[in-house]
Amino acid sequence: MRGRDLVSILDLTPDDLERLLEVALGMKRDGPGRLLEGQTLALLFEKPSLRTRVSFEQAMRRLGGSALYLSGPEVQMGEREPARDVARVIARMTQAIAARTFAHETVLEIARYADVPVINALTEEEHPCQALADLLTLRERLGALGGIRLAYVGEGNNVARSLAYASVLAGIDFVCASPEGYGLPAEVLERCRHLPGGGRVEQTVDPQAAVAGASAVYTDVWASMGFEHELSDRIEHFRPYQLGEALLEHAPGGALVMHDLPAHRGEEISDGAIESDRSVVFDQAENRMHAQQAALALLLAEG
Repeated sequence: MRGRDLVSILDLTPDDLERLLEVALGMKRDGPGRLLEGQTLALLFEKPSLRTRVSFEQAMRRLGGSALYLSGPEVQMGEREPARDVARVIARMTQAIAARTFAHETVLEIARYADVPVINALTEEEHPCQALADLLTLRERLGALGGIRLAYVGEGNNVARSLAYASVLAGIDFVCASPEGYGLPAEVLERCRHLPGGGRVEQTVDPQAAVAGASAVYTDVWASMGFEHELSDRIEHFRPYQLGEALLEHAPGGALVMHDLPAHRGEEISDGAIESDRSVVFDQAENRMHAQQAALALLLAEG
């Protein structure tokens, strides 16, 4: 994987994904080692961040390197200068770029022009780093991933798309329950049908059917970052999809509760669900750091 980009989960093969999860588990257990001594990761962020910034900065420190945070207002990418120029300048002075942008095309442009590895730290199309942390959390709790059922209730957004791709590669049966018109895009479903790995993706409008037999139930905000103005129009459509006690009655008793945070308690998830014994929400948050450590090590240090 050394020298490659991680712009999409689709940049990984099933073997890549398995290797990354194994490395992450080992680093979490034994410590990462100072594999990236003297190397710098540029954090090029147009959007605000808590988990993504902290996890990347801590991952680089634990690996012996450093992180340089560049906010949207100070860089003014696309206004003060084009993304292609920003990418080439940063690549001359750092060893990798993690870009968190509004438009997915911006990350693709950065990857085209930077001759260092580029990691997608979130766009409106995908959130691959979150999906890696989610699968790491499931691996820790459940062991082998092949054949488990992961239910996602809510909008088929960037998180759901990356989870769908990652699930297929890992052999997971992924079911996405969304209100009519808010599910995974048709092109995502079609792409999933042709991915290797043995997993399957299903789209439904029935949240109760989705969680039946699920090993874990996942949700996300009803209006993603940048679309908060649509929330008032969405609430009535999404209310039956709340991950709360009523929906969990239709899932197995041991089903895990998952959310990528930040959570709007009382909307997409109940306070009782997120604080329950079955919740792994904060494990997911911590595992952002461990999964990203592994990704950075594989992209920058290992062959």
